[in-house]
Amino acid sequence: MRAPAPRPDSSDTSDTHETAILTIDLAALADNYRDLCARARPAECAAVVKADAYGLGMAQAASALWRAGCRTFFVATIAEGIDLRTLLPDAVIYVLNGLMAGTAMTFQEHGLRPVLNSAAEVRDWAGYCARNRKALPCAVHLDTGMNRLGLSALDVDEIRDADELWEALALSLVMSHLACADDRAHAKNAQQRARFEALRALLPETLTSLANSAGILLGPDYHYDLVRPGVALYGGHPQRQGENPFRAVVHLMGRILQIRHATQGETVGYGATRTLQRPTRIAVVSAGYADGLFRALSAGDGETGLTAYLGPYAAPILGRVSMDLISVDVTEVPEAFCQRGAWVELLGPNVSAHTMAAQAGTIDYEVLTSLGTRATRRYIGG
Repeated sequence: MRAPAPRPDSSDTSDTHETAILTIDLAALADNYRDLCARARPAECAAVVKADAYGLGMAQAASALWRAGCRTFFVATIAEGIDLRTLLPDAVIYVLNGLMAGTAMTFQEHGLRPVLNSAAEVRDWAGYCARNRKALPCAVHLDTGMNRLGLSALDVDEIRDADELWEALALSLVMSHLACADDRAHAKNAQQRARFEALRALLPETLTSLANSAGILLGPDYHYDLVRPGVALYGGHPQRQGENPFRAVVHLMGRILQIRHATQGETVGYGATRTLQRPTRIAVVSAGYADGLFRALSAGDGETGLTAYLGPYAAPILGRVSMDLISVDVTEVPEAFCQRGAWVELLGPNVSAHTMAAQAGTIDYEVLTSLGTRATRRYIGG
């Protein structure tokens, strides 16, 4: 029998008006960070907190990670960096999306480090440093085969011997990003590592970084001086194979608004996509795609979609996910577990982000960043 899902504190009278609760376990987040530190040691373990800490709240997550010992953080945009600097005045903060024209002064004012993604950005940053007579820190991102952001081999050849550039700035990190680390057996992992070795040798010596969450699990050859986990911190499964070694951080609960009894042959939900094959007891739950339950989790005739849980009991979805509601089959669930007002586990110990992602044809990252803001958020263990 599966473990019962965590339930909101019944002594909290605010529960009376709440119809969906998103609980974020900051102790589990900190434990995942410490786990990743141990796997990567002696490399430093940074934390990626872009996209509002993968949708879970950067203010709370970054503060918990700082308390757990993290000192280096990565965000995607300058705006995220400014917000994080307000929270963590002493942190090292890298901005992954690079140096847009006219933003160098903003980076300096807020103590942010741009991740330079082209020869043009290296020149711009070096030029700004030279004009201000101050060598400011930055990272250089090498494209080792992903064909997204980063200096190409031609870019590296173009500036590798430009001593005036490297003397003007303070290169604090050379990094790249793995395209296929979620598949341990993929040949591209070793190819990218070899290319990273070759390109970084052409640049001034400094700290190096290659591994994301999945890259950390590839082993020490990929760790270098600093690793940059993201999804693993938040309880996502970074690789396709095996069990997820990281603790669940997110729990989403929806409330039963109504119990219905339908007869064989009736249909459920928009489009009448699900025809009942037996007399069915249905729980209508207050959560939908506005709360991050993808429409792809629907279950029409002959389909399997989201399976919710009431305590240890499975409750498969019936019909389409709508904006605010889902219907689940509670015919086999004891009535004590499925009364009006009862809580239903939609994401948690029985329904991982990885499981939900597989059912929706997506990835853990999208599940976490799509949870929305309507559910009442509760942070525990902080």
